[in-house]
Amino acid sequence: MKKRIYSVLVENRSGVLCKVAGLFSRRCFNIDSLAVGETDDPAVSNMTIVSSGDERTIEQIEKQLNKKLDVIKVKTYSEKQCITRELMLIKIKYNKNNRREIMELCEIMKAEIVDMSKHFMIIQICDNPEKIRLLINMLQSISIVEVARTGTLALAKCSENDEAK
Repeated sequence: MKKRIYSVLVENRSGVLCKVAGLFSRRCFNIDSLAVGETDDPAVSNMTIVSSGDERTIEQIEKQLNKKLDVIKVKTYSEKQCITRELMLIKIKYNKNNRREIMELCEIMKAEIVDMSKHFMIIQICDNPEKIRLLINMLQSISIVEVARTGTLALAKCSENDEAK
């Protein structure tokens, strides 16, 4: 199973997300992650879709996306070809015995405590998906109350061959 990241420029209109998600659903392609946001042009949105499958499935996903009328452009990346980021907020219950340990973990992981009460704290981290999973695993021994994550965002790595706009 190979993981692929699809950066899909689409027309920013209602129903486009539903059409793209429907394409995956009808063909039984799995979506591991999906993030959508407006680009610098308000008429265009960028969908970042992470999916996995064998070589044939990956090719089919790209072909089917390119057939959609609302799709402007599809770029396909392997994980090594791009920079990925994800945002996570995680609420944990803590006590005075583990507070220092949590603060040190946040410092090591470059996470930030963004809210805190007498027994709870919310930690924010923006990093690659592997680091996000690592932080969750590290906090498993502490009481995790709630987790909110964005989907993966991706851009192709910079290269000397990039064209200036």
